[in-house]
Amino acid sequence: MDKTSTQAEETTAPGEETAPAKETTAPADGTSAPAEETTAPADGTPAEQTTAPADGTPAPAEEAASHEVVNAEAAHDALTAVDPRLLVREQGLLGYWAEFKRKVHAGDLGSIPVVIGLAVIAVVFQLLNSNFLSAKNLTDIAVTMVGTGMMAVGIIFVLLLGEIDLSVGSVSGVSGAIVAVLSVTHGMNEWLALLVALVSGAAIGALHGFFFARIGAPAFAVTLAGLLFWLGFMLQLLGDNGTINLDGDGVVGQLTTYFFTDIAAAYGLAALAVAAYFLGAFTDNRRRAAAGIPSRPVADIVLRSVLLAVVAFAAAYMLNQDRGLPLALVIFLVVLVTTDFVLRRTAYGRKIFALGGSVEASRRAGINVTAVRVSVFALAGFFAAAGGLFWASKIAAANQSAGTGDLLMNVIAAAVIGGTSLFGGRGRTWNALLGALVIVSIQYGLALEGIRTPVVYMITGGVLLATVVIDSVTRKTQRTAGRA
Repeated sequence: MDKTSTQAEETTAPGEETAPAKETTAPADGTSAPAEETTAPADGTPAEQTTAPADGTPAPAEEAASHEVVNAEAAHDALTAVDPRLLVREQGLLGYWAEFKRKVHAGDLGSIPVVIGLAVIAVVFQLLNSNFLSAKNLTDIAVTMVGTGMMAVGIIFVLLLGEIDLSVGSVSGVSGAIVAVLSVTHGMNEWLALLVALVSGAAIGALHGFFFARIGAPAFAVTLAGLLFWLGFMLQLLGDNGTINLDGDGVVGQLTTYFFTDIAAAYGLAALAVAAYFLGAFTDNRRRAAAGIPSRPVADIVLRSVLLAVVAFAAAYMLNQDRGLPLALVIFLVVLVTTDFVLRRTAYGRKIFALGGSVEASRRAGINVTAVRVSVFALAGFFAAAGGLFWASKIAAANQSAGTGDLLMNVIAAAVIGGTSLFGGRGRTWNALLGALVIVSIQYGLALEGIRTPVVYMITGGVLLATVVIDSVTRKTQRTAGRA
């Protein structure tokens, strides 16, 4: 048979791989074959010979050459994406350790550093002062953190876009002033005044979003101007007196002073949280298994539920040792659950994460970038106004110092310390809870030791700087690992 038309034909058993044949055919003009022709090995294994198919498709050797690894070292160091559910299912407890090592190598530690930091803070301040972990002090921390945490939720939405809002402090002051002026000065129904304050906060945020998203002004500049403008607007609303006292038994006044004193309230909320988590995780697991995608073992869900139960019931026990379950904490937890659902389970939330990853890619995917951006800044304004109401309730007044001082820094610090990236695309609203706990715990611990305010500022600033540095290093690590 003529060599120019010969093509190696080999039959292999099922399940075996057929080595691509490599043969160089002699030119038709009778010249000698090129030197690259491969001869059969001396051990008698079949020669790897291939001729170009008659239909003109590339020979397997050419396809292999087109997929040649250029940087073998980088390919060797690259991380293989493995679903953690499979690790746990196949390796049991060792799967957790394998997943932890993979996350460390990829710079994806999530909330682990924050939890460790909280434990360290608790141990250090308890050793310095035995009252730090007392029921009264922990209850005070839980109530105080709500104002900062509520504002941090709105900041997290903005940070997910990779932007910043510097006006939330002033907007929180405006909301307190609006409630005080309408309900106290003008006698408006307090519920209606509260609604006006929240809607006003959302409208202010939407206005900032319009200048940023539609006009194209930088968010930093727009919100910095808003910080100054709304601060002046708040002072104008309060008038020459500068302070308007609120009714401590009113709607706003009871936001931070009302407690569910029945012990069943705190324990019931803990049981509800654990049951909701277990049912949600179990249902999601069944859906994943039915779809044929990786799912967690039931034992893993049970273990996580038990750990959550330990934390939840311990917190309920501590709260019941003092005044009971704070209304402020209940509202905050409801907000966290709702906003977390919006971000992780709705198309709107996926659009926010997509914008944080790449604006141009999101635009090409058909996302209305302008509408999403405006809505996110409106949410930031809404939650800033809500946080302002909790701060007004805390002091039972609206005054000229509302929204000033270190409030803005604490809110941004709470979001970033909790685990939200300053570079966009990574974070959860639960980060507001962890971050606010860190900030307020440090403040209360230092207050118990009688540390002066300037030192408190310096320590809080140092913690924020350390968190930003960790965030930057983590992002570089993820980029190196091909995850950013």
